[in-house]
Amino acid sequence: MNPSAPLGDRLHHLTRRTFLGGSARGVGGIALGTLLTSTLARAAQVAGGAKGRPGLPHFKPTAKRVLCLFQSGGLSHVDLFDDKPMLHRHAGQEIPASVKGDQRLTGMTSNQSAYPVVPPLSPGKRCGPQGTWISDLLPNLQTVAGDLCIIRSLHTEAINHDPAITYMNTGSQQPGYASMGAWASYGLGSENENLPAFVVMVSQGTGKNPGQPIFSRLWGSGFLPASHQGVGLRAGANPVLYLNNPPGVDRAQRRALLDDLAELNHRRAAELGDAETLARIDAYEMAFRMQASVPELTDISREPASTLEAYGPEVRKPGTYAANCLLARRLLERDVRFVQLFHRGWDQHIAITRQLPNQCRDVDQPTTALLKDLKQRGLLEDTLVVFATEFGRTVFSQGKLGDPGMGRDHHGRAFTVWLAGGGVRGGIDHGATDDFCYNITEKPVHLRDLHATILHCLGIDHARFTTKFRGLNVRLTGVEEAKVVRDILA
Repeated sequence: MNPSAPLGDRLHHLTRRTFLGGSARGVGGIALGTLLTSTLARAAQVAGGAKGRPGLPHFKPTAKRVLCLFQSGGLSHVDLFDDKPMLHRHAGQEIPASVKGDQRLTGMTSNQSAYPVVPPLSPGKRCGPQGTWISDLLPNLQTVAGDLCIIRSLHTEAINHDPAITYMNTGSQQPGYASMGAWASYGLGSENENLPAFVVMVSQGTGKNPGQPIFSRLWGSGFLPASHQGVGLRAGANPVLYLNNPPGVDRAQRRALLDDLAELNHRRAAELGDAETLARIDAYEMAFRMQASVPELTDISREPASTLEAYGPEVRKPGTYAANCLLARRLLERDVRFVQLFHRGWDQHIAITRQLPNQCRDVDQPTTALLKDLKQRGLLEDTLVVFATEFGRTVFSQGKLGDPGMGRDHHGRAFTVWLAGGGVRGGIDHGATDDFCYNITEKPVHLRDLHATILHCLGIDHARFTTKFRGLNVRLTGVEEAKVVRDILA
């Protein structure tokens, strides 16, 4: 039997008697068995493939890799990117009913007796060639406004954290779907055999602490082969759990053990056509290579002092956002396909006047240093940087106006993200909101459109990039309409 052809072996062993006996002796069981067999066959054909899917990319990409800087908790677009004169004229007054409309609110504000308008907490300035407004809470980011494509008209149906962050990262509000990075790995494979195609890091900010929980399913592979799920890098001496050899086992012994184990697993895969067995072989081999590559990756001792200084004082502290930004650059220059940082603490329901400035200090200098670092090294032109969050915040206060405990609630009807590099036009604003930063007035962008645009920059037509799941041709952008935001492309 040929281990590289698990489908044929699976069908060979799946005799009529075995198949009927294992399919619950019924027509429904036969149909289920057929569905499972076809799903297994497709998965087996692609499991472990470092080269991606045949025929991809569909066209010449503008980005080879993606960096997603995910600000978990719901960044306040009102305070940081979308000031309007009307907010100051109506400060403390009730938001007009014609603006608020019948929007669905969370249980945290739906019973408030008043909804007074709160202008941005800090002044800002017009920056870059487009004259875009950026808060003085982000003074370093103001200096690179000419590289940013700021989308002010993103929107989502989700109003609570878990469905919203799941939606933004997987294209579905329901758990179990494949993440953006897993889709990129599945479609395009890896260009570095010693590191995973998809790497994730998580940091806790100094805004809301602890921030909203981050679950590993946000970088999971869902229904795609397990080899495409994200690999988390942790802070400290062991960035990847269980990577080190146990005491008494050297590298040569580990190699011999893996060779024997691979032979057994290939035999098992040949017998059953089990795609997860093939993925397990790849996982063992990747772990062996990472034993050498990860220590070199995380050793920043040879970084110039000027580089470390640019990222800020937290860069030497493993697990901080600054340290993760530097590691992200090191991963990208090693051609890791998709790198994602999750930074917790943006959920300013309370004490926003204290929490938001702290959270901004976490990200402002490191994010700006990372952009400049990528640009200086010639990496920004083919790296798509996405600075995203799950939704925005309300223009009205949560809690009593002027109270130290005042905050802002969730707002998915209109919020801001920005992109840079990788074929996206820098120095532009796209879309607009009304005078209260509440409703979209120009060029709405659904998060499905954002996903379609990310794939487009990678050379992938989202409508043709599908896989079978539960009898459907499933794609990252879902079954509803999604379009590439072509106005922002270079």
